[in-house]
Amino acid sequence: MGCDEARSQRLGPRVLMMLAVLLREVCQAHPIPDSSPLLQFGGQVRQRFLYTDDAQETEAHLEIRDDGTVLGAARRSPEGLLELKALKPGVIQILGVKTSRFLCQGPDGTLYGSLRFDPAACSFRELLLEDGYNIYHSETLGLPLRLPPNNSGNWDSASQGPARFLPLPGLLLAPPEPPGIQAPEPPDVGSSDPLSMVGPSQGRSPSYAS
Repeated sequence: MGCDEARSQRLGPRVLMMLAVLLREVCQAHPIPDSSPLLQFGGQVRQRFLYTDDAQETEAHLEIRDDGTVLGAARRSPEGLLELKALKPGVIQILGVKTSRFLCQGPDGTLYGSLRFDPAACSFRELLLEDGYNIYHSETLGLPLRLPPNNSGNWDSASQGPARFLPLPGLLLAPPEPPGIQAPEPPDVGSSDPLSMVGPSQGRSPSYAS
């Protein structure tokens, strides 16, 4: 056995061990992403309006008011812009962008806005339906997220408010712009004061009448 052959046999296990260490470090630094579709919203933050028209003559956008009241409004408003953030696959938290209140649900199904995030009351499981609407259930209680009937703010467990919501992306509707300044009328060359420097319009001078 030659010297070169003996040296290559001694280096073989050492090289394999170094390659194994390098592969382990690469895998730790760059984990292989999970291809499960359930994890596609992991850590994602979306700003949406939750719109409902639950076949009950109700068309409303869910709003979280400054006092913590949760109601439905016919038009989009700052209180209706919500931040949906994934906590884990299929579970989200809902935050009012303007009021900084989390959407939460009481044991009787009552919805309210809280300044403090309580995982037991403010975590919702999001179920995507085939028609594009979503259904949200309290992860802890299993109760569906429903708007109060007739947008009264009062919850009656015997009543059934809208429960299917359509997350609508987009910004608030911009207020109409104020009317612009009208362009000045061209000077009347037939007037004694074509640039209107003397005062209000005094009519055309008889001297320039044709």
